[in-house]
Parts: sequence; C-alpha cells; structure tokens
Amino acid sequence: MKCAHADVIEVKVLNDYKLHLKFDDGSHGDIDISKLVPFKGVYEPFKDRKYFSQVTINPDIGTICWDNGADLSPTILYENICVKRKRS
Repeated sequence: MKCAHADVIEVKVLNDYKLHLKFDDGSHGDIDISKLVPFKGVYEPFKDRKYFSQVTINPDIGTICWDNGADLSPTILYENICVKRKRS
C-alpha cells in the first residue's frame, strides 16, 4: 500500500542517523531515525552505522528499507518531515 501523502523517491545518508528524504510531491527534508525507532528487534542492526547507511528505497511500497526487511512507514516519515515543518 502506498503512502496517502507521498512516496519516498530519494534518500541520502547524512551523519549519525540522519537521512535526507525527497518525496514524489516535491517535499523534502531531514529526519533523525534514532528519534523515531528504538534500536531493538528488526531495528537492532541500526546500532551499526555502516549497516544503517545501507538504506535503500523500495518503490513498490514507496519507502526506505534495509536488507533485513526493516522499513518505515512513508506516512510517518512524511509527517515528521513535512507536516511538522508546516506547523512551525
């Protein structure tokens, strides 16, 4: 199922656990993934920054993902980047 707002179409690893994301509606911004998920369970491998930096985009689901099957909702990403910025 695709995001109701927008799909992630580009990802760039910045520093630490920060990513720059671009959405298919033209919105973009930075997000700190360490503020969104505990590094436990499927996200535990994120403790290794080298592993974390292997993030890719799965166009079928419109979001970022990793080899172990971890992904994040494009809606959550969009809301944390775009909606919060508009409220500020």
